[in-house]
Amino acid sequence: MQPTADSLHLGNYLGALAQWVLLQDTHETVYAVVDLHALTVAPDPAVLRERTRRTAAQFLAGGVDPERSILFVQSHVSEHAELSWVLSCHTGFGEAARMTQFKDKAAKQGGEGPTVGLFTYPVLMAADILLYDSALVPVGEDQRQHLELSRNLAQRVNARYGPTLVVPEPHIVKATAKIFDLQDPTAKMSKSSAAANGIIELLDPPSVIAKRIKSAVTDAGREIRFDPEAKPGISNLLTIYAALTGRGVEEIAAEYAGKGYGDFKRDLADVVVDFATPFRERTEAYLSEPDRLDDVLADGAERARVIARATLDRVCEHIGLLPARRYRP
Repeated sequence: MQPTADSLHLGNYLGALAQWVLLQDTHETVYAVVDLHALTVAPDPAVLRERTRRTAAQFLAGGVDPERSILFVQSHVSEHAELSWVLSCHTGFGEAARMTQFKDKAAKQGGEGPTVGLFTYPVLMAADILLYDSALVPVGEDQRQHLELSRNLAQRVNARYGPTLVVPEPHIVKATAKIFDLQDPTAKMSKSSAAANGIIELLDPPSVIAKRIKSAVTDAGREIRFDPEAKPGISNLLTIYAALTGRGVEEIAAEYAGKGYGDFKRDLADVVVDFATPFRERTEAYLSEPDRLDDVLADGAERARVIARATLDRVCEHIGLLPARRYRP
C-alpha cells in the first residue's frame, strides 16, 4: 500500500490487509509500504515520513507478523529502483502508455501535470514483484493490468536471456468483501472519495465512525435484504456487517425482518466501532514506540535485501552488466 493517507479505511482492510494476513498461514509472504510510488503525488516530505510509519504500524495492528512475514519500506531496498531501470529498458513506450490508471490520472491532471514517474509507475510495480521471485501476487481486479505487465516483462527477459525471472500469477480471492462508498454505493470505497463521509477510516474516533454509518445512504422502502442491484446501499452495509462478524448476509437480514433501517444501522455502528477501537489502540501503541517500529522495518529491509540482491545479481549477469568488484589498493 502507498502511504498517502493518515489512516487505512475499512475497504483497505477487508479487501486487502485481512487477506494478506491469512496468506501468512500458507505462504512465504513479503509486504512493503511503497513510499517510492507515493512520490508521484508530490507529498510534503514530513507528511510522507509520518504516513510511512503510520501505514507500517497499521499493517502490524491488522495482523501482519514480522516473525512470519517480511515487512519493510520500499525505499530502504535500493534494488527496487535498480531493477525498475532495467525493466524500463524492456518496456515499449506504447505499452506503458496503454496502462489504464496512467491514462485516467493523466486525463485528470492535464497538460504538464503527469510526470515521467507516473508514466513508469507500473514498471516500478513490476520490479516490486519480480525482485522476490514471487509466484503469487494478491491483487484486486483494478491491478490486473499492472500484474499482466509484470508477467509480460518477465517473459520478455526470459525469452531474450534465458531463465532469469519468475513469471508471477495473480492471487485474487473470490470471496473477498468488496466495500463500497457509504454515500455512493455504486463506487468502491476509496480515499479519493469526493465525500469524506463516504469512507470509514479505521483510526477515526468511535463517534465519527458511528456517525458515518448512521448517515450512510440506504434505499427506498424499509426492507432489509441483500440485493445489490435494487438495494445497493443496504446491501453494502450488510456486506460490512457480515465481513466483520463472520456471519452470512442472509442470516443477518433475517434477524432484522420487520425492523427499520435505524435499528440496523445503530447495531452496525456498534459492530464497526468494536472492531476499529482495538485496531486503533494497537496502531497507537506501535506509533508510541517509533524506535521499536523502525527496528521491525530495518530487520524486514535486511531480509528483503538478501532476496532482492540475489535476483538483481542474476539479472545483471544475464543481461551483460559487468559485476562490481570491491576495490583493492
